[in-house]
Amino acid sequence: MTRTIRIAGFGGQGVMLTGQLLAYAANKQGLYSLWVPAYGPETRGGTANCSITISDVPIYSPVFKKSDDLIIFNEPSLAKFQERVNDGGNIFYNSSLIKGEVQQPNVHAFAIPMNDIALELEKPQVANMVMLGAYLKVVGIFDEQTIVDSLEYMLGAKKKNMIPINKEAMSRGQALV
Repeated sequence: MTRTIRIAGFGGQGVMLTGQLLAYAANKQGLYSLWVPAYGPETRGGTANCSITISDVPIYSPVFKKSDDLIIFNEPSLAKFQERVNDGGNIFYNSSLIKGEVQQPNVHAFAIPMNDIALELEKPQVANMVMLGAYLKVVGIFDEQTIVDSLEYMLGAKKKNMIPINKEAMSRGQALV
């Protein structure tokens, strides 16, 4: 089993944290993983994307042209990456910011209003966790406790108080698919 994932959006939307979380969780479950970040020239609000490869065998290259899964947080990223998904792959997109439809044939598209749900929770910074919850439910690679443990590790002791709201955000995302 090898799965390739690309996550893209603006800086500050949690693109990198989401990718790191998936890679770390894969390692916790005994899988191999690679996480490769890519940033635009801006510090915040610029483009950001990352590539993640997860496999049950060693991974010899972080490079892939098309991904199995595409997780998109904004419209420019959808325009840039939607054609770079394998046939039968998945596109999860932020329908709070992306009003158009996915134009890529032969993929499964999931419209997730991640910003709207995060605003309902009164914590805009957990929007990426809403999307992550939807993604995790569809792909079924990780058990929930591994993700929560990984999130605790990634957030650290200073932000441990954010775990309950992040879990609620993931739960809301799961309920959407």
